[in-house]
Amino acid sequence: MTVLLRLARREDLARIVELIADDSIAAARTGSLGAAHVAGFEAIEADPNNELVVAELDGEVVGTMQLTYVPGISRNGATRLLVEAVRVDVRLRGGGVGRQMMLWAHERGRARGAVVAQLTSDKRRSDAHRFYRNLDYEQSHEGFKLAL
Repeated sequence: MTVLLRLARREDLARIVELIADDSIAAARTGSLGAAHVAGFEAIEADPNNELVVAELDGEVVGTMQLTYVPGISRNGATRLLVEAVRVDVRLRGGGVGRQMMLWAHERGRARGAVVAQLTSDKRRSDAHRFYRNLDYEQSHEGFKLAL
């Protein structure tokens, strides 16, 4: 099964929000499609260091992720690829869609000069952690967040 990966369009937004909110961890903090999601989409679309990506299978959006390219001073001025909000339709998990998405993201990052890919994952997402470890991600750091 080969998925088409492309930049998201405004008409994809309802499906993207649905995919992101489709679990008990994210549902409350994501909500339903609204003005804040539209504003977020517009901000991502306007920022050359951000890309909202969808995965299509037979014309249906079945996955999404956000890629952010973070220029830096550390690592000898390296750019980092930050991967966020990776979601695959629950019906297709374990079938290779997520792997294709991540490999595509890595190639996209390399093309933009990124030397490292990084992401965070909620501690309660053990399946996701196994998935990332299978892609050779290392749990090398402890993450911290502060609500503002």
